[in-house]
Amino acid sequence: MSTTADTPATVPDELGQVAVVSRKTPILLAVLVVGLALVLLFSDSVGETTFRVASRNDLFQIPDITVPGRATAWVMLAGCALLTGESFRRLLNQQKTPLWLVATYALLWMTAFLSWAAIGGRVPVVGLFGGAVALAVPLVFGALGGVLGERAGVVNIAIEAQLLFGAFAAAVVASSTGSAWAGVLAAALAGVLVASVLGLFAIGYFVDQIIVGVVLNVLVIGLTNFFFRQVLTPNAETLNSPERLSAVPIPLLGQIPLIGPVLFRQTPLVYLLYVTVAVVAFALYRTRWGLRVRAVGEHPKAADTVGIKVNRTRWRTVLLAGAVAGLGGAYFSLVAVSGFNREMTGGAGFIALAAVIFGKWDPVRATLAALLFGFASNLQGVLSVIGSPVPSQFMLMLPYLVTILAVAGLVGRSRPPAADGQPYRSQ
Repeated sequence: MSTTADTPATVPDELGQVAVVSRKTPILLAVLVVGLALVLLFSDSVGETTFRVASRNDLFQIPDITVPGRATAWVMLAGCALLTGESFRRLLNQQKTPLWLVATYALLWMTAFLSWAAIGGRVPVVGLFGGAVALAVPLVFGALGGVLGERAGVVNIAIEAQLLFGAFAAAVVASSTGSAWAGVLAAALAGVLVASVLGLFAIGYFVDQIIVGVVLNVLVIGLTNFFFRQVLTPNAETLNSPERLSAVPIPLLGQIPLIGPVLFRQTPLVYLLYVTVAVVAFALYRTRWGLRVRAVGEHPKAADTVGIKVNRTRWRTVLLAGAVAGLGGAYFSLVAVSGFNREMTGGAGFIALAAVIFGKWDPVRATLAALLFGFASNLQGVLSVIGSPVPSQFMLMLPYLVTILAVAGLVGRSRPPAADGQPYRSQ
């Protein structure tokens, strides 16, 4: 077929596009296989491992599963090696490693690790996963706030500040009013207050958004430390003794073996989380509002051209994101413990920010990433209780190590919203 100057040659899309597949995932999978294999080779632990998968009040009891620890670990690790080989095969064929392969690998690798680490002990599977869901609550709320802000084009480094100030407000208001739900509302409003300062400088005065976020984190830490020492400590009975949110089992659903105790015997804050994730995901992709939010985050000038008020949309979204993130702060002072303590969030806001990146700025994926980090945090506590041979120093750094590995190795190529972090000046 000949072409002329008036008729340019065309290249089919499948020939004109070059697939670029990241090598991070197969390499990370291989490193994890080799690392656990070395641990098993140099370990002299021998015995059986018991997995307890039942809990009281189940509709029926599932018997404990007892397996030979080392043998089970090697079998599971062999499965991981096969999946790693499949990941490398796909890499050579310029194909991405699918999510199902990574999920299956994670399940086999964790089973292998627990089979070795809990030799001679009992792994409470229900407690492990149920605790992971509970610990992931502030991470998920924070990640949802981060997704909303960045989808609108505003980088929210201040998630940590919103969580911490939310925890402070929740403790004070719940103690003063005697209502834990008043504390939850106060936590959301505290998040909005922090977000309004972020919006004022980042959207109104075009200050670098990352710098504003870092400053807000430092500012809130200083303010809450000051008020804790000068106000809450001398008046702990009236200002720092809130009513805790207790677990509320859902009838029938809470009695389903394994699933029920993990998902449906939680605190009301967890049920609120389920609703929030569904609403944010639906609103962001299925409503006119969500289309406008994504438009101002991807191409604000084009959005402005069709009549969308870019900065107004960003303002509203940032305030909503602050309210969502602030709700996560209520977990620390109304669920985890009864009261506020200095810097009690412990860097959860930064892990939530990592979940945003790991989840590729998608609310559902960010939620799953936050659940992974929550699982890592709870695994640390479970291993300590069952007397695992894993060094205590490793267990303390486990949640952060999982965060680094996940973001650096499994996230692959990801692209944030095109206008993320860029202020917009209307013409």
